[in-house]
Amino acid sequence: MSFGFKYGTPTDADFVADMRFLPNPFWIEELRGHTGKDAEVSEYVLSREGAAEFLDSFEATLRPVLAGYQRENKSHSTVAIGCTGGKHRSVAMVQELARRLADAEGVAVSIRHRDLGRE
Repeated sequence: MSFGFKYGTPTDADFVADMRFLPNPFWIEELRGHTGKDAEVSEYVLSREGAAEFLDSFEATLRPVLAGYQRENKSHSTVAIGCTGGKHRSVAMVQELARRLADAEGVAVSIRHRDLGRE
C-alpha cells in the first residue's frame, strides 16, 4: 500500500517505510501532474541516490518475514510505503516492490494506492 503521511499512517500496516528521504517529483514541474505509476516519475524516483539500496534492503528484509508468516499460516501482511502526499515516491516504490515480491514463490501481491488522486 502506498500512502501520504499528510493523511495519516495506515493503522493496519505490519511494516511502514518512509520515502521522504528521496527528492520529491512534485517540485519538478513536468513531473508534478503525473504519478508514480507513470514511467517518467517511476524512472526518476527509482534512479535517485539511495532508492536502489532501499529497495534491495527492504526486499531482503521482507522475504524471510513473509516466508515465516506463511509457515505460521498468517494469511496476509500489509506493507505500507509513504511519502508526503502519496502520489509520486511511495507509488513508484510500491509498484516496484510489488513487482519484485510477486516473483517469490507462494506470495500473492495486491497493490493499493490509498491516497492517489486525493490531492
